[in-house]
Amino acid sequence: MTGEPGRLRPGDGDVLVLRALGLGDALTGVAPLRGVRRAWPDHRLVLAAPAGVGGWLARLGVVDAVLPTDGLQPAWLEETEWWPGGHLAVNLHGRGPQSHRLLQATRPDRMVAFGCPEAGHEGPPWEPDEHEVARWCRLVRHAGGDCGAEDLRLPTTGDRGPAVVLHPGAASAARRWPVDRWTDLARRLVRSGRPVVLTGSAAEEPLCRAVVEQVPGPRSLAGRLDLAELADLVGTARLLVCGDTGVAHLATALATPSVLLFGPTPPQWWGPAIDQDRHSVLWHGEGPGDPHADRVDPALTAIGPDEVWAAVTAQLGQQPLRRSG
Repeated sequence: MTGEPGRLRPGDGDVLVLRALGLGDALTGVAPLRGVRRAWPDHRLVLAAPAGVGGWLARLGVVDAVLPTDGLQPAWLEETEWWPGGHLAVNLHGRGPQSHRLLQATRPDRMVAFGCPEAGHEGPPWEPDEHEVARWCRLVRHAGGDCGAEDLRLPTTGDRGPAVVLHPGAASAARRWPVDRWTDLARRLVRSGRPVVLTGSAAEEPLCRAVVEQVPGPRSLAGRLDLAELADLVGTARLLVCGDTGVAHLATALATPSVLLFGPTPPQWWGPAIDQDRHSVLWHGEGPGDPHADRVDPALTAIGPDEVWAAVTAQLGQQPLRRSG
């Protein structure tokens, strides 16, 4: 169920949760959302989020309804007469005054959020050096909703097959391992007899095409899968290889083995929060860099092709790996 102004609105007793972010953020938010559900089990759980990822979570039963939201400037915010008040608001979006004030404008009876003096809200303190999942679970537990990292899990839809999924893209250049290294990895996998599938958004289709044009055998599904189809693919893959991007969190949620290339953000903030032995995390940074930079971060270029190949072959051989660092 999705909503539009005049059709879906938080009502008396509803819980309105704000997390107007992308796929990775949505998936790390599943555990605290389940905590919200446990704290208020008899209330409708309405998620303010992008329509695509929000609708997918609603179909999975994580939330009951979706209020489509494009960032923190939603059209419905300006229609204050649309909000009846009487609901509970939960800020799983951020700690700053903008997200707090957006929820305050809906006139909730109560708001669960981190402390923000600028917005006049008292709440638990924000801890900057904290894993994303632990942070939001801590907030929800403070409000009475039991939850933890194990609540990240999502149901799988089929048996695991032989395919290795490569996802070369990321939202910014800082988090994209060089394309020639993806090409080298694809070539090694093809030579080993493994079926290879490349994924990405429509904007990342040229990046995936650059790989398949150099290596006969792999197929690119970039720009051709909706979120449910991508989840089905990752959930039935033998292995996922990607950077620090949303699809990595699909592997965590679906218990798909992965090799994750981190930089510039350290994995202790955004790496797998469960099943660490199932995920090989490669990281050579000394601290956080700029995740929005327009060139690849040195921490990521420090991960060489041979190191990634060793991690991949170890995973495919079901050999335990140590986390590098």
